[in-house]
Amino acid sequence: MGLIVLATVAGAAAGALALYGMNRVPGNAPATQTAASASDTSAAAPSAATAADPACKASVARAEALRPLAKGDIAALSLATEPRRLPPLSFANRDGQTVSLADFKGRVVLVNLWATWCVPCRKEMPALDHLQATLGGPDFEVVAINLDTRDPEKPKAFLADIGIGHLAFYTDPATRTFQALRAVGRGFGLPTTLIVDRDGCELAYLAGPAEWGGSDARALIRAVVDGAAGATPAAN
Repeated sequence: MGLIVLATVAGAAAGALALYGMNRVPGNAPATQTAASASDTSAAAPSAATAADPACKASVARAEALRPLAKGDIAALSLATEPRRLPPLSFANRDGQTVSLADFKGRVVLVNLWATWCVPCRKEMPALDHLQATLGGPDFEVVAINLDTRDPEKPKAFLADIGIGHLAFYTDPATRTFQALRAVGRGFGLPTTLIVDRDGCELAYLAGPAEWGGSDARALIRAVVDGAAGATPAAN
């Protein structure tokens, strides 16, 4: 996993790339071009303080109840320890129409930021597609947001080539979602994944890839969905 290149973090790019081990694949915008597309949004990005929200207090208790399930393939998952609401993320769907995180209110959402030049992201897509195929529906959705900044057809072609058929296509070539999450301490490399409850409150966060289609991830997501509905978590 590595760092998406932005003007506001240029000085930290080398260290973050080494930390996350992301490998670039030719074809995406170089640092200067990506920086230009993102720099106009940095001033509007929320500060870390704005992520705190007392209305999300119940999410901390829900997250703590999930702790025994954060194991195996998803042992690196960081569960919420303070009430936090995600910024009002907005991005585009396959048809270019604006979509926001608020449009998913009432559903548990797994938000994933990815790019075709991020090798771990590419490897993670089939698992995310399997998770959506298995558990996606009116109570849960995987929202995978592509951050490629050049050819808009490239990520679509990549997903088609590897047989992704269950994930809806979302894109943010200006990287505004990444900027907004970075401003609240949740966007320093790719892939970045967050689990959000039905009210838009953060339940968990993972910097790096995971086997999201495996039994460990499915058990945790089922527990989130059923717990939020007030039911007993389903057996895996």
